[in-house]
Amino acid sequence: MSEEKLDKIKRQVCFKYKISMPTNIILLKAYHKLLKTNKIKKNIQLENLLKTRKVRSLSGIASVTVITKPYPCPGKCIFCPTEKNMPKSYLKNEPACMRALLNKFDPYKQAKMRLQALEMTGHPTDKIELIVLGGTWSYYKKQYQTYFIKRCFDACNKKTSKTLKQAQKINEKTKHRIIGLTLETRPDYINEKEIKRMRNLGCTRIELGVQTIYQDILDKNKREISLEQIKQATKLLKDSGFKITYHMMLNLPYSNIKKDEKMFEKLFTNDFQPDQLKIYPCAILKTAKLYKLYKKNKYKPYTINQLINVLVKIKKIIPEYVRIIRIIRDIPSQDIVAGSKRSNLRQDIQKKVNCRCIRCREIKDIKTNNIKFKKLEYKASDAKEIFLSFEDDKKDKLLAFLRLRITDNPIIKNSTLIREVHTYGQTVPINKNIESAKQHKNLGKRLINEAEKISKDLGYKKTAVIAGIGTREYYRKLGYKLENEYMVKNF
Repeated sequence: MSEEKLDKIKRQVCFKYKISMPTNIILLKAYHKLLKTNKIKKNIQLENLLKTRKVRSLSGIASVTVITKPYPCPGKCIFCPTEKNMPKSYLKNEPACMRALLNKFDPYKQAKMRLQALEMTGHPTDKIELIVLGGTWSYYKKQYQTYFIKRCFDACNKKTSKTLKQAQKINEKTKHRIIGLTLETRPDYINEKEIKRMRNLGCTRIELGVQTIYQDILDKNKREISLEQIKQATKLLKDSGFKITYHMMLNLPYSNIKKDEKMFEKLFTNDFQPDQLKIYPCAILKTAKLYKLYKKNKYKPYTINQLINVLVKIKKIIPEYVRIIRIIRDIPSQDIVAGSKRSNLRQDIQKKVNCRCIRCREIKDIKTNNIKFKKLEYKASDAKEIFLSFEDDKKDKLLAFLRLRITDNPIIKNSTLIREVHTYGQTVPINKNIESAKQHKNLGKRLINEAEKISKDLGYKKTAVIAGIGTREYYRKLGYKLENEYMVKNF
């Protein structure tokens, strides 16, 4: 059945019984109620038709964002808003922050509410990417960090555990599994001790507030970090298997269009090479120190056309192994004094450029029989990175990929590192199979087998995976065992 046919049936029934048109959410509730009482049989096609905002689970996971409590930040950046009773740089009317405020920043309640909202709108929540935002995570007290992460696991487990380790153990086999955990911090807080702690929490990806890779602009914006700290943090994290997202800002004070364009060329050289990007055009808010410069006519934001032209040029040089998560922040337009207020900036840019970043090439729900294996090598932070993928060349779509790092891992000796394995398309519940979906078709397994073969041929004795807690069972079935918070396979 198509969406058009479903709408036609809805109109016919409403006309016959003289009732108002029900929303898809109402129909989904009725469907699940009938399913629980065994009055109807499960119908995957109907569930997909009734699902709202389908894009939310077309990347293969369900994203759950939670916000930490208001807390001081070590940074003094002039562009950063400082709203009262909010974590540094966050605003109370951003979507995830509104949910956090409603739940008084309680991690359990935030995660629970988000899961309920996803389920209510028909999205599978078996595979969860937990994203923890709220300023500099590493600056929060260790006791609070452990409490916060544990309560998120408790919410997914629907059970309160005594310890974080107990909650993680339950999550290995529960219904809502945390397959990835993201934390947000500053480059100058990354060291070997901090990395080990983050792994103990179950973290698999780090978002680093880089903003720019020009030292003079960092200094003038009171960023108080050095390029060497950015490079060192990037290398330490990659050598430990983490995925890395850089936050980059366009139109910073003392930068310009040419510098911004050049910055993104330099970003994909050996010293940096992030796996993902969040690109934020600088916006002026009254609670930021930058507002005073703007009022004195000492700072001028790009026009919307200048901004679009810069982003088009940037998109043309983004490597195919990088994912642009977003190119604008969810800041409500009424809060922005000056700068871009256009919420559909990504769509405007897509009309002007054929971007080949991962997000633009995700297969989503497109059908394909033209699957080809590809291998791409590049240098990053003084080591070799190998990007393995299954793609549809004709449609230029990405079905699945794996990141393999060839390096001297400081934690698992004589081992290569699998930093990420991801299959795109509609999220498929664990232990289920949907004929039209790309997940659970052994694409990930085939990529892992290829990574193991490469590792053996290079003379390594092991392959280690920085696996999320909820993926441990999957790797055990492939012959991996838990060792120092990594899933390791001995050859």
